[in-house]
Amino acid sequence: MRNRNRKQSDSNVRKGFWRSIGLGLITGAADDDPSAIGTYASAGAKFGFSFLWTVPFLFPMMFAVVYLSSKLGQVAGEGLFAVIERQYPRWFLYIVLVGVLIGNVFEAAADLGGMAAAINVLVPVPQRVTVVIVAAVVLALQFWGSYTFIRNTFRWLALALLAYLGSSLLARPELLPTLKGTFVPTIQFNREFLSLLVAAIGCSLSAYIFTWQSNEEVEEQIAMGKKKLAERRGASDQELRLTRRDVMVGMFFSSLIIYFIVLSTAATLFRAGKNDIQTAAEAAQALAPLAGPAAGILFAVGIVAVGFLAVPVMTAGAAYDLCQTFRWRYSLNAKPREAKAFYAAIAAFTLIAVAINFAGINPMRALVWAGIVQGFSTPPLFLLIMSLTTNHKVMNGQVNSRALNILGYVTLAAIFTASVGLIVSWIIAPE
Repeated sequence: MRNRNRKQSDSNVRKGFWRSIGLGLITGAADDDPSAIGTYASAGAKFGFSFLWTVPFLFPMMFAVVYLSSKLGQVAGEGLFAVIERQYPRWFLYIVLVGVLIGNVFEAAADLGGMAAAINVLVPVPQRVTVVIVAAVVLALQFWGSYTFIRNTFRWLALALLAYLGSSLLARPELLPTLKGTFVPTIQFNREFLSLLVAAIGCSLSAYIFTWQSNEEVEEQIAMGKKKLAERRGASDQELRLTRRDVMVGMFFSSLIIYFIVLSTAATLFRAGKNDIQTAAEAAQALAPLAGPAAGILFAVGIVAVGFLAVPVMTAGAAYDLCQTFRWRYSLNAKPREAKAFYAAIAAFTLIAVAINFAGINPMRALVWAGIVQGFSTPPLFLLIMSLTTNHKVMNGQVNSRALNILGYVTLAAIFTASVGLIVSWIIAPE
C-alpha cells in the first residue's frame, strides 16, 4: 500500500513538473520586456562592452528573487499579496499595493508604446492605431483563452527572444573586447553609468515578476484540481527541487538574452558613436544600416513578440494584487463571469495603459526612468518576500536554507547599494 502511494505521489509530481515546466522561462522572458530591452540597448550603446559584466553579476540575484517568489506561492498556496494581506496591517498593504499598481500600469503603457514603435519599424502604421490593436489582442487572449492556452502561448512567445542571438551574430562583435567586458567589472562613478546600472537592476528584478511568479504557481495547482487553499498548501522536496531547476533555466535564458542585447548594440551602435539611444525601437532602426537589415528586423521582432507576453503579465499581475488585497475572486483558470472583478481589473489597467499613450506622455522616452523607478521600489517588496519565506508559520516549516538566505540578503544589499550610489551621484557627481 505504501509503495502504491509513493508511486502515485511520484506520478503526480511528474505530471505537475510537465505542466509547470517553462513557468520560469515565461517569467524570464517577461522580465526582458520592451522597457528592459530599451534599457539594455541604451546601456550597450552608451558604454559598449564594458557593461557586459553586469549580466553574470545579476543572474544569481534574478534566480533568488524568482525562486523565492515561486516557493512562496507553492508552499503558502496563494499569491504574494494574499499572504501579505494575512500577515500585515491593511494600511501597510494599501501603501505597497498603490506603489505596485502604479509601477505595473506605467510599465505596461511603456511596453505598448515600445511595441507600437517596433511594429512601425517593420510596417508603417500610425502608432496610436497600433497601440489600440495590440491592447485589443492582449485583452482577447486574457478574456477568451484558457489558462493552459495562455501558458502555452507564452512559452512560444518566449522563444522569439532568440532573435537577439541572431541580431548579435550579425553584428560581428570582436572576441577580445567581449571577453574583457564580460569578466572584468568596470564601474564609472558618474550619474549616467549609475543611472543605467540601477535601471538594469530594476529591469532584471522588476516587482511585477514577484507577484506573477507566485500566482502562476497557484494557477498551476488549481489547473491540477487543487481548488481549496488547504489542498494547495505545502510542497514536497522533489517539487521544490524541480521548481529550482525550472527557475534556473528560465533565468539563464533571460540573462542570455540580456547579454545578446548589450553585445549587439555595443558591437554596432557604441562602435559607430551612436550613443544616445533612448528606446528599443530606436536601437532596431539604428542597427539596420550598421549590421544589415536582418539585424534590425530581428531586433524589432523580438520587441513585439515579448511585448505580447509582458503586457498581460503586468496587467494580470496588477489585477491579482488588487483582488487579493480586497479578497475578491481571482484566477485565469476562471471564466470572466466567474471572476468579474478580476477580469474587470485587467481590462481597466489595460485601458489606462492605452490612455497614457494618448495623453501626450511618451512612455518610450521614459523607458530607462521606468527601470530606475523599479530599482527603487524592488528592495522593499523583496524584503517582504525574504521576511515571509523565513517565517515558519507562513511556510509551514519549509523556510529558506542558510545558503538561500545569504544569496537573498546579498541581493538586497546589492539593490540598496546601487540605489544609494545613484543618490550620491546626483549630489556629488557632475551631469
